[in-house]
Amino acid sequence: METFPEGRAVVYCQGAFNTPNGKTAHGLVRRTERYQILSVVDARFDGGDAGLILDGRQNGVKVFAGLPAAVAAATADGRPATHCVMGLAPDGGRLSAEARRDMLTALELGLNVDSGLHDLLSEDPELVAAAERAGVRIRDVRKTPPRRSLHFFSGRIEEVASLKVALLGTDSAVGKRTTAWILIDALRAAGYRCELIGTGQTAWMQGVRYGLIMDAVINDFVAGEIEHAVLSAWDEVRPDVIVIEGQGSLMNPAYPGGLEILAAGRPDVVVLQHAPARKEYDGFPGYPIHPLKTQIQAVELLSSRPVAAVTLNREGLDEAGIQAAIETVNRETGLPAMEVLYHRPEPLLAALRPYLRKV
Repeated sequence: METFPEGRAVVYCQGAFNTPNGKTAHGLVRRTERYQILSVVDARFDGGDAGLILDGRQNGVKVFAGLPAAVAAATADGRPATHCVMGLAPDGGRLSAEARRDMLTALELGLNVDSGLHDLLSEDPELVAAAERAGVRIRDVRKTPPRRSLHFFSGRIEEVASLKVALLGTDSAVGKRTTAWILIDALRAAGYRCELIGTGQTAWMQGVRYGLIMDAVINDFVAGEIEHAVLSAWDEVRPDVIVIEGQGSLMNPAYPGGLEILAAGRPDVVVLQHAPARKEYDGFPGYPIHPLKTQIQAVELLSSRPVAAVTLNREGLDEAGIQAAIETVNRETGLPAMEVLYHRPEPLLAALRPYLRKV
């Protein structure tokens, strides 16, 4: 069992905080057990409060223009930083030249570096040499696991008696993981034993106990690794509810990870996260998002399981806009719709109550 927190972290998100490309930083600012979050790096918000910028609620996590200033402030505060965590999540997971230079700076400042990008820092000779000189570690969260440690789908998932809820989305970077954590918290507050199955690098950085990093796994083993994560939670904890974090969406042209979760995770019910103001798939201008009703039909056709509720991301909407979107989704789909990041989660629990009765 891992011991948390591992250390005190500065989250690097230069130029991307409060944008879809900063979603890893957003997740860490909102919650993590793996690290104590000290600050965020993004020169555009120098001096600001990360919680206030992101959610309109102060959380005491200050934003700095650069790594040296963030590290110096932590030292002066008596809480010296031990880690620099890559909070960028750009399309394709590529490392920019600017970010590489800053990771070199982080290593030279004596920080362990954790990265969830596809460009592996631990294979960069200059960065490796800098880490060795400083006596610190580079950890590439998205590094493909060795084949000998991977699992093939077995069918044992049918033994799992927990209610399995898949938190899928109509697009990538739409808030699936955030809503999944809110649902977990609400279920626990209501007295249910539950576990989140993390499926991406941010959930791992947040300290989720069970999961995989789907887009780092060789395709033949993705289904088996999803099953193995669910089985591990069942075998070890016997939770009442298992919530599976979605990846991408069924129809996103670059990230169609939702299909694998439906096929291998075998959910009993689906909650679908949707950004009603978003018209095109994230990062792909000219690729219009399929209509919500079509996406619901696709989920239910492929899984033979119901979509119980639609949770909404208020991106591009004010309070009046989100209320209007809730009414529109209710009217057009016949499903309950709600926004849970700023509103209370009870309507989502109410939508799931018929399925929770079995546990």
